[in-house]
Amino acid sequence: MNLSFFDQFSSPSFLGIPLVLIAMTFPALLLPSLDNRWITNRLSTLQLWFINLVTKQLMMPLDKKGHKWALILTSLMIFLLLINLLGLLPYTFTPTTQLSMNLALAFPLWLATLLTGLRNQPSISLGHLLPEGTPTPLIPALILIETTSLLIRPLALGVRLTANLTAGHLLIQLISTATAALFPTMPAVSLLTLLILLLLTILEVAVAMIQAYVFVLLLSLYLQEN
Repeated sequence: MNLSFFDQFSSPSFLGIPLVLIAMTFPALLLPSLDNRWITNRLSTLQLWFINLVTKQLMMPLDKKGHKWALILTSLMIFLLLINLLGLLPYTFTPTTQLSMNLALAFPLWLATLLTGLRNQPSISLGHLLPEGTPTPLIPALILIETTSLLIRPLALGVRLTANLTAGHLLIQLISTATAALFPTMPAVSLLTLLILLLLTILEVAVAMIQAYVFVLLLSLYLQEN
């Protein structure tokens, strides 16, 4: 029974073929594509409004030189948001509960921000490793600490997203199992547990949206430093 709780995090397969790629590309099919008409429909207008709102929020901390990252950061935000929300549906798989996928997203983008800073302003980027006014005996230890905190950033990004989504999915499955088990013997307690499950589901929807936003926002903040 304990192992079955974690079966939802294993990548499903069909005829030996993993379906994680289909789960990752399916959200893109939900976005309506624009055609050659001058007058768009309400769905495409709502989509454009949401994309503009997300782009404005992500680009607000950045200078004008960083606005060239708007396309990749906005696309990543929408991609993570759709995957996290679709993963809450029954009989679905959430790829962002896999640490390997989150690290594959976090590490290249973090490395790109780091290399951008080293290319454009190497002295300022290296200066972050040693704050001004540091006492001389503390310089080696402080450089080691700052370097470790810099290198651990992609791991923190991936672990944060994985841990939050995994914990929420586990709680939902545990409470739903308790609701079904208590219904034959204690219906009143089962209904109370069902109410808690509904509230937790609403909270998990908010967590799925917030974690996608936090993941991309931290990348934009790392970019602003460089």
